[in-house]
Amino acid sequence: MELDLKGRVVVVTGAARGIGRGIVDRFLAEGARVAALDLSFDDRPGEEASDRLIEVACDVTDAASVAAAVEAVRSRFGRVDVLVNNAGITVDAPFEQIAPERFRAVMDVNVTGTFLMARAVAPIMKEQRSGRILNAASFAAIVPAYGGAAYAASKAAVVQLTRVLAGELGPWGVTVNCYAPGMVPTGINGFAELAPEAQERLLDTLTLRRWEEPDDIARLLVFLASDAASYLTGALIDVSGGKLATQIPAKAYEAAQGLHPRFA
Repeated sequence: MELDLKGRVVVVTGAARGIGRGIVDRFLAEGARVAALDLSFDDRPGEEASDRLIEVACDVTDAASVAAAVEAVRSRFGRVDVLVNNAGITVDAPFEQIAPERFRAVMDVNVTGTFLMARAVAPIMKEQRSGRILNAASFAAIVPAYGGAAYAASKAAVVQLTRVLAGELGPWGVTVNCYAPGMVPTGINGFAELAPEAQERLLDTLTLRRWEEPDDIARLLVFLASDAASYLTGALIDVSGGKLATQIPAKAYEAAQGLHPRFA
């Protein structure tokens, strides 16, 4: 089965670095035309890295900025086939220590940003009678973590927003899905810079015991953006490497090595 995305127009938010940049690179490799949106592009708006890539300044929390960015994409490429709502932020602290403005900021970027971007591309996709909207949820929307009140709440909201959008856009052939990554070392979480014992403790939660890479996510998104996924909508897809698929995944690795399990 060939997932042919040649010529399709893909918009990716939060695309300057990390997971977002990995998603951009994967879609370019698949032959798509890509609009990379990011707040950090303010000092170089509209810079073109190639004939299939444009970089557009966009603040996903601001409706006017979102509208201008989407219009820039349509002016350049003529359509929008896929939206990847990747932009996101977090705050890691017990809920009593989270300042209200920080909580609002997380909700604004992760939830309102997803809503505004979807609202901006929806008329284009309805006119085309086709489209894919792919929203970044998180494993935190499935099992939240200590210190993750703002982040987990925002990502759970993204899951429910996804289901509503899927229902409302279905009559126009537009599918809407979300995906739940697990542990990808980024500048935000600093996983790769943790002490070795701290890294081991986190890796012990994974069925596929390695750090997730941006391309693990991006390859799923390529499938969801393709015609092969045309009957899939309103879904949350776990792409966490089997995080907590069993209660203590590390036991399987210890057993495979003939070791006495550390865990009962």
